[in-house]
Amino acid sequence: MARNVVGFEDFLPTMADKLGADGLIGELCNGFELLMDKDKGLITFESLKRNSSLLGLQELRDDELLSMLREGDLDGDGALTQMEFCVLMFRLSPKLMEESKRWLEEAIVNEFDCSMF
Repeated sequence: MARNVVGFEDFLPTMADKLGADGLIGELCNGFELLMDKDKGLITFESLKRNSSLLGLQELRDDELLSMLREGDLDGDGALTQMEFCVLMFRLSPKLMEESKRWLEEAIVNEFDCSMF
């Protein structure tokens, strides 16, 4: 029997549609706060491992959790800031990235059109 599984890459655009840009960013910030080390204000390997069950990731191995951190760690410090976490979430959603690119292109065209008059 086939299971209907909704992947993250499918779920984030739906959240964006329902919540709008500000609401989506707010939810991502809430997710960051759930996973972060409260003392450091960062998502560390230890905080991700400790809180992974909140995301249904309790079965991931340590090397898989470390790989997740490395994927989003833009400054190479071994942890995720709130901005790195949000960027990673967007990068994991190709559809949302494509929509964001389209919105940016439309904004540039509109700005250019407005400056012509």
